[in-house]
Amino acid sequence: MLAFWAPVTVQAQTAGMVEEALPPPTGLALYFSPAASTPARPDADGFLRRWLLLEPIVKPNRTNAGFTSDYVRQALSPTQYPGRFEAIPQDGQTTAAAGTPRWHALDANLFDVKLFKLAQGLGKPTYGVIFWAVTVVNSPREMRDVRLAVGSNSASIWWLNGTETAGLFGDRRMVMDDVLSRPVTLRKGRNVLRGAVINGPGLSDFCVRLLNANGRPIRDITVDVK
Repeated sequence: MLAFWAPVTVQAQTAGMVEEALPPPTGLALYFSPAASTPARPDADGFLRRWLLLEPIVKPNRTNAGFTSDYVRQALSPTQYPGRFEAIPQDGQTTAAAGTPRWHALDANLFDVKLFKLAQGLGKPTYGVIFWAVTVVNSPREMRDVRLAVGSNSASIWWLNGTETAGLFGDRRMVMDDVLSRPVTLRKGRNVLRGAVINGPGLSDFCVRLLNANGRPIRDITVDVK
């Protein structure tokens, strides 16, 4: 289990009443909370904040040539995925990758998912690593001409229902809606979104949302980790 901030109740006497005050969150709790038991909705801007995140896998990266598309596609190939690519991992599940990294079901506190802070908070390597992320998008109906809007630091590749949908290459900063996918269709019901982010010497994070044919964020969906 993640070592999140554990609230400590402090009682204060105010106008004859006892109030409970909680200290501010620190460490991992600044950026993540354990995923709630009920499905989540996108935030007000449509960003997906509930994810299964795998602890970083060490991947020493060449720095002279950068994260070219060929290099990133090789490093983030589905054949490199630590497990069955089509399966949904479970919270707390470990993998056979070096160091037996563990999956964590989390709700991000910010619109961008702070991978560097996750690794740092867990005492894991932060540089020269690969992160994997999975979430399940539940749609109330079939939606056509949807675009996946992604920003990541650094390069990343994203798959919707097993099909590569978006790729971001080069040693880049995270920018909201940096890359828009081609138009895709959300199935009615479950849609599995999977991503992989490769990090070099700097920070690492990502943000993802779904846009409709008019370029507006889709919010009448739910997001979960199962």
